[in-house]
Amino acid sequence: MNSTSRTIPRLFPSATTGVEQFDEFFDSGMEESISPFLMPDSRKWGENIRLKASIFAAFLLFFSLIFSFFPGGKTVANLLLLFTYFFVGVPALIASIEDLLSLEINIDVLMTLAAFLSVLIGSGIEGALLLVLFAFSGSLEEAVRSKAKGTLSSLKKLSPQKAYVVEPNGSLKERSVKDLVVGTPIHIKAGQIVPLDGEVIEGASSVNLVHLTGENLPQTKTMGDEVPAGARNLEGAITLRVTRTSSESTLSRIIELITQAQEAKPKLQRWLDKVSKGYAMTIIGLSLLFALSFPWLFSIPYLGNEGSIYRALTFLIAASPCALILAVPIAYLSAVSACARQGILLKGGVILDALSRCDTLAMDKTGTLTTGILSCLGIESFGGSEDLLPLAYTMERSALHPIAQAISDYAQKREAPLVSISDFKVVPGYGLEATYIGKRAEIGNKEWIFPKIPPSIHSQVAKRIKEIHEAGELVTLLLYEKQLSIFRFSDSLRPEIRETIGEIQNHYKMRVMMLTGDHQQSAGPIAKAVGIEEVYADLRPEDKLKIISETENLVMIGDGINDAPALARAHVGISMGKVGSTTAIDASDIIFLHDNIEQLGWLIEKSHQVTRIVKQNLGLAGAAIIFASIPALLGWIPLYLAVILHEGGTVVVGLNALRLLRTKRGAPHVDSSTGETERSNY
Repeated sequence: MNSTSRTIPRLFPSATTGVEQFDEFFDSGMEESISPFLMPDSRKWGENIRLKASIFAAFLLFFSLIFSFFPGGKTVANLLLLFTYFFVGVPALIASIEDLLSLEINIDVLMTLAAFLSVLIGSGIEGALLLVLFAFSGSLEEAVRSKAKGTLSSLKKLSPQKAYVVEPNGSLKERSVKDLVVGTPIHIKAGQIVPLDGEVIEGASSVNLVHLTGENLPQTKTMGDEVPAGARNLEGAITLRVTRTSSESTLSRIIELITQAQEAKPKLQRWLDKVSKGYAMTIIGLSLLFALSFPWLFSIPYLGNEGSIYRALTFLIAASPCALILAVPIAYLSAVSACARQGILLKGGVILDALSRCDTLAMDKTGTLTTGILSCLGIESFGGSEDLLPLAYTMERSALHPIAQAISDYAQKREAPLVSISDFKVVPGYGLEATYIGKRAEIGNKEWIFPKIPPSIHSQVAKRIKEIHEAGELVTLLLYEKQLSIFRFSDSLRPEIRETIGEIQNHYKMRVMMLTGDHQQSAGPIAKAVGIEEVYADLRPEDKLKIISETENLVMIGDGINDAPALARAHVGISMGKVGSTTAIDASDIIFLHDNIEQLGWLIEKSHQVTRIVKQNLGLAGAAIIFASIPALLGWIPLYLAVILHEGGTVVVGLNALRLLRTKRGAPHVDSSTGETERSNY
């Protein structure tokens, strides 16, 4: 590798050459500012460059206004104003020219035209303000959209780009997964992530599929079993025969599902775009009509302060939707800020508008309704009465299994001592073996231990295990000589989750259902415990996506990679910040940063309040435009008064929107028009 390639930032650590990094970066679809071929400082400056430019321009405009009030400060004020137009006006002008060349007249063209024409009638400050607000709104939209591309990048990081191929002589050779074909034998070491779908042809181990299926219990994989790409190998080394190439693997299919879901997501502002185009063409057309017709209708000149051209330009400026531009973003930004203080991250304020229209809530089980962390419920012994918890603790304390962690936590809470064992051995895919006081001890999964238990307790143990499974709990068995201990585990419910779901069902009249990849035996008891009657279990990612696609106005809450396509396709996707996978977080619209799902009711309240405030602001902004533009057009009020009315409306809608910053939750009340129970923040 040459010196140039060694300086390339390692955003994509799986690649070893500049060419591979180049391919990975463009395959990921990420924005250019995070290119691995840029230095860290360059990437830092390039990130959200439009947003930074608009904020900088706002400071320039502010200081320009300040200097304009000082004697002798006019020159500095004009210079600052010139730079303001440069930073936000030039990009807007270029974009408007491109729109015009495409024969498209929209609200962006109107804003740019009004801003630059304002200079001709001595209202440069007004035009600069329009440009700054316009740039700020557009840059926020762009920043939010770029986050959606992070989904594919996180999946690329999860899926290894290299695999160890088993050569005919038994040696291992590292090769790119893109070069591997079906039938290639690959070696997976303990702790590694499986790079391609394959069938086990040698060895046995336990693999964790929690990010693919949502279920935190490792699965045993032996000869002939299928192992999906993205699974983590926990114990012994295994050899797989590749069954699907990189373009057909499980992770690749999930990537495709996420892409399709994001493209099919509802365009919440489609109707606004239609209105804006019509509004822009109408205002521009009316301004031109007034400039040409007023001298004939009212016997006034074309030029001068009372002329038709001056009035038409004043109308164009006064009718520019300054308050409209501020009305919606400020309301959403205030609500987003309030949500952030509650530990809820929203990828764009318009998501609240979408949430307010949702009437169905779909929830994953593991990591959403539950914590995703197994806890040991107790121990039941058969064929003896010796306390085997210290033995189990000693054997499991160094293992990686979630069950091992649960046993260790259970033992530590009860201050169980460690004991002396020998001949300790890991049996990949099955469990652990050791010698304790000269006798053999084995702990592991039911399929491995059950055939070894004494016949005298066989039927009794089988019956009890069945009862435990029907209750939705998990088991692991410890056999020591003739005594068998059953360790029971469950995924604990989140605090206040039952109350939260009850509030959603009763106060907001939402249909609530569970969508999970877990078995029905595990899903049923959890659903019953939290008050959910509609349960769909044993779902693959495509199954969840199908259910979501067939249901309108649906909110989906999940945490795993298997939830990502559904989260992307749902009207609103919500993920958990702590236990959630990176892919689920990237694919969602809302993130509960502290897994504080008990705030869901508060969030729904806030979404309804935002809708009301936005409607009020649109009405106020429309009134401001009417009362500023029409009197100015008819010459009834001077330009400065029209500007005051215009900007006064802007201030009013801003103050109205700031009410959404409040986070205090009020008492519920009944909406007289709908009969629905709501709460107020005011």
